[in-house]
Amino acid sequence: MTNNLRVILFVVILGAFTSVLLLSADNFTEDRIQANEEARFKIAVLDAHGISHNPNNVHDVFAEKIEINENDDYIYYVNKETGNVTINFRGGGVWGPIIGLLTLESDRETISYISILQQEETPGLGGVVAERNYLDNYVGKKLVPELRILKSGASGENEVDSITGATRTSEAFESILNEAYTTFLSEVESAGE
Repeated sequence: MTNNLRVILFVVILGAFTSVLLLSADNFTEDRIQANEEARFKIAVLDAHGISHNPNNVHDVFAEKIEINENDDYIYYVNKETGNVTINFRGGGVWGPIIGLLTLESDRETISYISILQQEETPGLGGVVAERNYLDNYVGKKLVPELRILKSGASGENEVDSITGATRTSEAFESILNEAYTTFLSEVESAGE
């Protein structure tokens, strides 16, 4: 056998072996990854409602305190004690999706909490959309008739100042939140709630 053929054979065998090894590792960890993602999501919902928990009781506290409502494929989460509602939102930002949770007070018009689960905006500019200091500006704001994010001078009950230097991210975020709210209202209406 020539040296070139030996090298090719070695590379093929090594490639097959590492592929089998990686696929096995993926199959072995898939359930754990999914369980961790589920726990992270439940923690985010509990945090949105200000419900205390610890890593050992997340699933029990979630089951005790949060009601999962489903209408076809649409899911939202209701705090059994306060009636506050958490909905998922997802939409295109400037550089990638912005995904998060929007929690409404029991009047289903007033924002009580927003959290960002994933975003790809520019750090220090559009990335501010995920910072707690910025998101706290939305607490107490109304989504009716619609949320407005203004460049400056937000003073109305449905107005928030935009992120300085990130006009496109602010516009995208406004659209994402209003679309999520409109979808929620239509789903609740179609379910007769």
